[in-house]
Amino acid sequence: MNKKETEKGKPEKKIKTPTQKFLEFIKNLFIAALAALLIKTFLIETSRVPTGSMEKTILIGDFLFVNKFIYGSTSPRTIPFTNITLPYFQLPPIREPKRYDIVVFEYPGDRDELKPVEINNYVKRCIGLPGDTIEIVDKVVFINGKEAWIPPHIQYLNPYVTPKGVANPRIFPKGSNFNEDNYGPIVVPKKGDVIPLNVETVEKWRTIIDREFGRRVVSVQGDQVYIDGKPVNSYTLKKDYYFMLGDNRDDSADSRFWGFVPRDKIVGQAFLIYWSWDSTIPFSDFFRLIGSVRLNRIAKLVH
Repeated sequence: MNKKETEKGKPEKKIKTPTQKFLEFIKNLFIAALAALLIKTFLIETSRVPTGSMEKTILIGDFLFVNKFIYGSTSPRTIPFTNITLPYFQLPPIREPKRYDIVVFEYPGDRDELKPVEINNYVKRCIGLPGDTIEIVDKVVFINGKEAWIPPHIQYLNPYVTPKGVANPRIFPKGSNFNEDNYGPIVVPKKGDVIPLNVETVEKWRTIIDREFGRRVVSVQGDQVYIDGKPVNSYTLKKDYYFMLGDNRDDSADSRFWGFVPRDKIVGQAFLIYWSWDSTIPFSDFFRLIGSVRLNRIAKLVH
């Protein structure tokens, strides 16, 4: 016999030393951490809802699972807990974002910012695809001339409608006479679009062009527009863009205020609430926080 046997005829069990047990524990821990990292990187992301812009579809304090691979997973984009960006690669998408998807994306920045002060993920509903014409008339959204689908939990907090032509200076694009209730029409840009540039149109496109270069390149001298020091009268866009709206239409900072979302900023599609509680309660008041858990929202699909 090649193996020693016990009196019951079974092979003798090898006793592991404390060092071997410790090394096995470290090995299993490493494998688990690696598996979790791969899942988080390429399959499922988690996201917390900090604002009420999507109420009552999604509530403040909902925690979401985000399907990353459907739009094409990427390697890590940032160093965790910092605003330091990393070069990344992207896998081929299963499909592109569709109209009315609830989308998680990196906030591109305020209307006139080159880059956001902090890197944050936002959750909004995708209303406009590249090439779509968006118009809002007395709070009603129209896409390509047809009234848009109305989300089942849409809400309007302000019964007053700001009349057409009453400009909101915070609205995108800069210098337009739009407001949040009467907006557009505006065409969502797509890759390959050639946009005319002159002193009258440059402010509408300045930030988008600067962001595509990753630095400030647009300038105006007299009646001439320059990009990276070269005189131009047009620019060919390098990316596809999307228009995002919150379901809580009167309390949502969205594309009406800060503009289009480039395709490379889209992280994934929100699809499931895995936890929910009243996040306005401080963690120091732990028992009241636990008592606020919304059991009826856990494992609820979002759409």
